[in-house]
Amino acid sequence: MVIDVGPLLRGEVKKINIDYMLTAEPVSGVDFESDAHVTGVLTDNAGYMRLGLKAELKYHGECARCLAPVDGVFSLDLERTVAVEGVLSEEELEENGDEYVLIHGSVLDVDQTLCEELMLAFPTKLLCEEDCPGLCPKCGKPRREGSCDCSDKEIDPRLAILATLFDKDKDSD
Repeated sequence: MVIDVGPLLRGEVKKINIDYMLTAEPVSGVDFESDAHVTGVLTDNAGYMRLGLKAELKYHGECARCLAPVDGVFSLDLERTVAVEGVLSEEELEENGDEYVLIHGSVLDVDQTLCEELMLAFPTKLLCEEDCPGLCPKCGKPRREGSCDCSDKEIDPRLAILATLFDKDKDSD
């Protein structure tokens, strides 16, 4: 969304309310039910401008451990200091670039910053529960449904030949 901050810069208003829908970039394995709902406010306190945004995004995907369906709402709070282009030096932007959004002319484009933050903060793996036990690696049964009859002991195939030696000793007795 491009916001005309002219009235704020001229001192005509002290704040600009923000409320719009943002189309999020696709994420592999995740379906977004709708666009992200973004609300917030841009305030001016004696020349010190702050941008505060909250984005909510409904999603649907699969648990990374047990493949169960996962539905949820991802919420992101974003706070930035607003500066007019050219006021900050290159060094300040390099060191603290993530703390600022820049006004170009008399407009502020918040979409790029918000999309970047959404993609960086969105979970890389969805889980149905924080302590999801996953699937049995042998039979594939979800472990949250109870235990299966599979053995927990796994013999290293390189040492399996040694087990046959012990079996021969038992047969000879």
